[in-house]
Amino acid sequence: MSEKIYEAIELARKTGKIKKGTNEVTKAIEKGTPKIVVYAKDINPPEITMHLPLLCKEKGIKCVEVDSKEQLGAAAGLPVGTAAVAITQEGEAKETLKQLEKGE
Repeated sequence: MSEKIYEAIELARKTGKIKKGTNEVTKAIEKGTPKIVVYAKDINPPEITMHLPLLCKEKGIKCVEVDSKEQLGAAAGLPVGTAAVAITQEGEAKETLKQLEKGE
């Protein structure tokens, strides 16, 4: 499932819009704009991303955890790892996100 998530982020980065980093993602969630929020499990200290699933639940936004901040950063087009990414406009990632929601 992680591969599909990274694929969706790459597609959205090229054809839609994404927010990168905990601060940008948090602001986007507060505005209610993300279609999906993805955060990395291997962030240290974990408090950096701990609030994201709670905020997403409040706003009714899908939130997914992935294993690697490095892979998440690479999918977002960054040379370094990132704690969180939010897809705000799907672009061509719409189909991939639909498949994720169905749990395929």
